Amino acid sequence: MGFLSLVGNSFGCSASGERLVSAARDGDLQEAKALLEYNPRLARYSTFGVRNSPLHYSAAQGHHEIVSLLLESGVDINLRNYRGQTALMQACQYGHWEVVQTLVLFKANIHKADYLNGGTALHLAALNGHSRCIRLLLADYIPSIPDTLNITRKVSKNGNSVLEFDEGALHDIINKPADGGITALHMAALNGHVETLQLLLDLRASVSEVTVEDGTTIDLIGSGSTPLHYAACGGNVQCCQILVAKGASLSAENGNGWTPLMVARSWHRDCLEEILSSAPENRPQLLPSPYLCLPLMSIVKIARECGWRSSDSTPACVDPCVVCLERKCTVAAEGCDHEFCTSCALYLCSTNSTSTAAHGPPGSIACPLCRHGIVSFVKLPGTSPLIKDIGRTNLSLSFCSCSTEVPETLLEPPLCKPGSKCARILPLGTSFRSLSCQGFPSVKLNPSLCMGVPETSPSMVHRTSADRSLRNHLARCSRSRFRRSASHSESRRSWFCSLNQYVATGNGC
Repeated sequence: MGFLSLVGNSFGCSASGERLVSAARDGDLQEAKALLEYNPRLARYSTFGVRNSPLHYSAAQGHHEIVSLLLESGVDINLRNYRGQTALMQACQYGHWEVVQTLVLFKANIHKADYLNGGTALHLAALNGHSRCIRLLLADYIPSIPDTLNITRKVSKNGNSVLEFDEGALHDIINKPADGGITALHMAALNGHVETLQLLLDLRASVSEVTVEDGTTIDLIGSGSTPLHYAACGGNVQCCQILVAKGASLSAENGNGWTPLMVARSWHRDCLEEILSSAPENRPQLLPSPYLCLPLMSIVKIARECGWRSSDSTPACVDPCVVCLERKCTVAAEGCDHEFCTSCALYLCSTNSTSTAAHGPPGSIACPLCRHGIVSFVKLPGTSPLIKDIGRTNLSLSFCSCSTEVPETLLEPPLCKPGSKCARILPLGTSFRSLSCQGFPSVKLNPSLCMGVPETSPSMVHRTSADRSLRNHLARCSRSRFRRSASHSESRRSWFCSLNQYVATGNGC
């Protein structure tokens, strides 16, 4: 009976988990809310085989509201599937920048690599040309200061050189190789993603990184290939021109002894013949990438500290945000001092892809009111930090935790005195943290039902001969339960009777 009960409970967990997976995949926010309110541990459910969690499905489909709901339910943000991919990797693969923004704000790990190819979220974003996702992934590594990419050090008052940001960390992330030594720049060059290629080069991606021999990677070009070799294989003219302008070598040979021109000829890229034959006399001046965003780090820090998804509308607010006209202003742009809410400032930084700022360094975004270049945002004096609620316990899904969670029932035994408190029977699937010993002292034992001890406490009802006969009968039954029964079935029935009486009355006889 117990085994069948456990199996039934596991089926209940699986059914509820599959319902949450369907809601996450289809974007049904109300269904997901109802299921997580019923059992928050369903957020850690994963499908059989591929091991995709509801967080993976919602991230891959771009449902950022469900992603936020799952993260607030206590799910591990860095859960992996059978390939070792996290939700951040899948969001970058499909270009859902709103999901990437949510995961970055919740501090997802951008350094994790999958099990099959060793690729990170940056590799997947570059492979598919999602420049906005790349910008959000690197939000914590590009400081909100003017000329960040040109001036990396400044001189303090005492004459010492002070490092503005960790340039080495940014260099390691941009040039991190996957299996076979393939970098994000290699992937963008091969697939002809010009905007992504330009963004990576502006962030100091190396044009001299070469691939290596690796048994898990099928490299048709050959080991020792540079990004220009890959661009020649892809056949995009603009990618080759940008790489050559950034100093990529035209004479570099890979492991097969091929130059970029020979790679282009072997793949019949005739349009690249002139570009890869000889270096230009004058290196062309390239404009900075329109996807650079300097104020992103400052607004991300403010959003993490003070929140960014406040839905409290302020109809009586005298000076609401000029963009949404709903929420109160929480941040101000340095320079022009125009005020916005945190959500709108995040949206401006995440979606900007044009250099329309009238005055400002490369990477600044244009203020929607005065077109002044915004380099950073500052928190307004009246903005208070977010009060962090105690998160739900991050528990793994137990074998039987769903189908047994029924509403709490208060058992009222007929022999309880009016002044006594009955023990509350908790659901079997309840966490151990909800169990405490505070409920047990409130249970008052009735001595008249224990081992035939004479009653010493005053009774709440008038004693009659029938009551006295009933007490004597119960006392004889209690004493007889401790004697060995001749029949095995009779002893089991006596044991269940004692257990039921203990649950009903709190008596341990």
